[in-house]
Amino acid sequence: MKLNRLALLLPIFLLSLTAAAQIEKGYYKFPIKPGQRNYLSGNMSEIRPNHFHTGIDIKTDGREGLPVYAAADGYVYRMKVSSFGYGNVLYLRHPNGQYTLYGHLKDFNSQIEDYMWAQMQKAEDNNLEIYPDSLALPVRKGDIIAYSGNTGSSGGPHLHFEIRDSKDRALDPLKFGFREIEDSTPPTLRSIAITPLTIDSRINGKFERTVLQPAFRGNQFVIDGNVEITGKVGIEISAYDKLDGVYNQNGFPHFEVFQEGIKTFDVNVDRVDFNIGRFLLTHTHQNRYTKLYTTAYNQFDFYSPDSLYSGAIEVAADSSKAVTVRLEDVYGNTSNLEMTFKGEPVQHEISGYSASKKTLDYEDNWLIVRAQKLDSQNLATFYIDDLMMEVMMSYEDPRFRTYIWDMDYGIPDSIDVCNEILYPKVQQKIPFGKEYYYSDNNCTINFEKESLLETIFLNIESGRYNSRPSLEINEGREDYLREEIEVSMDVTDYKGSREKVHIYQHYSNGYKRFVGGEWNDGKITFKTKNFGTFVLVQDDTAPSISPIRVNSSELRFSIRDNLSGIKSFEARVDGKWVIMRYEHKNGVIWSQKTDAGPFKGKLELKLTDNAGNISVFTRNL
Repeated sequence: MKLNRLALLLPIFLLSLTAAAQIEKGYYKFPIKPGQRNYLSGNMSEIRPNHFHTGIDIKTDGREGLPVYAAADGYVYRMKVSSFGYGNVLYLRHPNGQYTLYGHLKDFNSQIEDYMWAQMQKAEDNNLEIYPDSLALPVRKGDIIAYSGNTGSSGGPHLHFEIRDSKDRALDPLKFGFREIEDSTPPTLRSIAITPLTIDSRINGKFERTVLQPAFRGNQFVIDGNVEITGKVGIEISAYDKLDGVYNQNGFPHFEVFQEGIKTFDVNVDRVDFNIGRFLLTHTHQNRYTKLYTTAYNQFDFYSPDSLYSGAIEVAADSSKAVTVRLEDVYGNTSNLEMTFKGEPVQHEISGYSASKKTLDYEDNWLIVRAQKLDSQNLATFYIDDLMMEVMMSYEDPRFRTYIWDMDYGIPDSIDVCNEILYPKVQQKIPFGKEYYYSDNNCTINFEKESLLETIFLNIESGRYNSRPSLEINEGREDYLREEIEVSMDVTDYKGSREKVHIYQHYSNGYKRFVGGEWNDGKITFKTKNFGTFVLVQDDTAPSISPIRVNSSELRFSIRDNLSGIKSFEARVDGKWVIMRYEHKNGVIWSQKTDAGPFKGKLELKLTDNAGNISVFTRNL
């Protein structure tokens, strides 16, 4: 029976799409095996590399091809065919102003698929994203809209499912009351860390982030003994949750902090705004520990209260404070961590050794200097331009003296400490939230207003890689970018060929990732969303094409590139463009026929890598 499309879509246009997010249990149908027990391999608020996981990953019995059902009435408002990210993905828009997303699909249903193939054929584009007209592809709740797969950046067959509000913010699907998922298992604590938050902060006498291992006793997690602190410190948590019937470790959304039985801080990741999602890198420590305190530049709004250093723990000298951290999953299962903080006055001599092996270290706005005790001099001299300032040591242990310098007073050119001259590797302070242009003899860098996640201190070092110029930008530092910066690297002393030579990011394990770049006089200009080491590499090797099955009914090839990576591929038979689907995980492309006729005539497959090398395969069919 054909749908009355106007009748179906009219409520969508009558509702305000800017309404606040609403959780209506029972509104959505579960998209995989609805009504049956289902299991998840990932959930909302889970910490992934550089971002929150913004939906649920539904297991599909370890295979592809399970029917995927529309969660509610609506229409296809966005769809994409790709080998990366969500892979083949559908977005549905619903009368309540919300959206659902279905990712890593193997195939769409025949109606949606025919529409997509026609658009790809028209655009002659194998990786296409389109926004169909609202009347083009209506769906009813429970319709089969696609079949589950393993496309894109998927590590195995599953369905990625999201619910988004009218402002395109991810909502937790499990809050919508799906009975297909069961969970009575509380979160598990791995470890915690206590970190200093001000220049006067100390943990067990030291200005160092300190990791502690909890014990599980009396049905709760505990830290034995007192944690001795001075000034403000913050708690960081590494933990996971398990749902019933599965072994994989997932995330959970809710943390509460109680001091002496009174709730003082709350973190509840109940929605994620994609525009600021990369602030996960300031919400966590090294993408692993969740910070139970607020920092200066974090843009998330799921903290309560949300003023600077909310959640910090502070105890008066010679006093104690009982602190409870409650961990809660979306089903209300909870675990508690109990610990006691004891306030201590500032100590200038401590018994424990420093855990850090670094002579110079950087923490937020502070430079930490550690030097061996070679003389009786307790002062270090900091030189800044034509000025000098003597600084008393902060504390000493049996081997080292530690000095802490506030970089707001200036960036030191050098430091004279314990008969040793140290040279900090910092050239400039780059402010958060402002446009900034940096220039020196090695490079120029253009920071846009939204390039940074926080204020950073820039360290630039030039070098050589295979006799070509290279550039290190904050290499080895725990600094991250929110958006791209534009870098122009000086290459005036490079006299070699520029043909097929581009910028690559070079990692410590030897891997090189293609970045690109444009040559202009004595510079090469490129954009990057990551700090690191950037090198010039020549790729003049064309990608390889190996036929797997080539006949009148199917074109299937294995494709590879040794360095810069595949940029594009194009197949034509008798001059007519042919849709080619791609799975980058196994390096296979194959034809998608759009009519019943055989392939007949001259086949030409053209493959181009990111460096501009081209391979061509031809055969008469």
